[in-house]
Amino acid sequence: MKTSINNHIATLTFANPDRANSLDEAAWEAMKEAFEAADANDDVHAVILNGEGKHFCAGMDLAVLGSLQSRMAPTPEETKTQLIAFIEGIQATITAIERCRKPVLAAIHGGCIGGGVDIITACNMRYCTEDAYFTVKEIDFGIVADIGTLQRLPHILQPGLVAELAFTGRKMYGPEALASGMVNRTFPNRDALIAGVTEVATAIAAKPTKVVQGIKNNLLYKREHSTEESLKYVARFSADLLLGNK
Repeated sequence: MKTSINNHIATLTFANPDRANSLDEAAWEAMKEAFEAADANDDVHAVILNGEGKHFCAGMDLAVLGSLQSRMAPTPEETKTQLIAFIEGIQATITAIERCRKPVLAAIHGGCIGGGVDIITACNMRYCTEDAYFTVKEIDFGIVADIGTLQRLPHILQPGLVAELAFTGRKMYGPEALASGMVNRTFPNRDALIAGVTEVATAIAAKPTKVVQGIKNNLLYKREHSTEESLKYVARFSADLLLGNK
């Protein structure tokens, strides 16, 4: 994964275009480290996630799934433990996007496939080209999507549409993604996409950083808590912020 920082914006780029930016185990770990570094860097106020080549991200490299077969433990119980640890490790990588205190903007072109969808569901904002497509592809490999899509996508799309995408594995193209709320905006091509997303990120990066981070914190808190709990939480959060405790 390539990383650059300009004008308080970190741009993280999937850089394996020959394999449609599919991710092997090292690439998953590199993505986690990149988001943790962006979180820790006070010079970074916003993050853009994009991909080189024809596609945004094809998700899990199929070679990784193949290699799991060669690492099976002697007993079913030990194998299950290994598989759970592997899945939870990839889940943690995607959660690092969500836990990054800086707003994350996904700039999607071409295919956003399988694990690519898991990744963008952890981003705060999504933008795409008109010809981009999204597919919850796991069903075609005999796998339940298990690293975030089924948990996060229902907070973005209406549940019936999530179910349809997960059960069929069909492609959702840019216009439908915009109409359904998957993305904030579409652009005619990748150059316009990057320019438009950079404009949004620049506007965010110019705002007070503690307030921006507080907004992200409270949006995530509300997703998992009731309105009453969230109101109490934000009251205390704002009091600490005004007193300089945040």
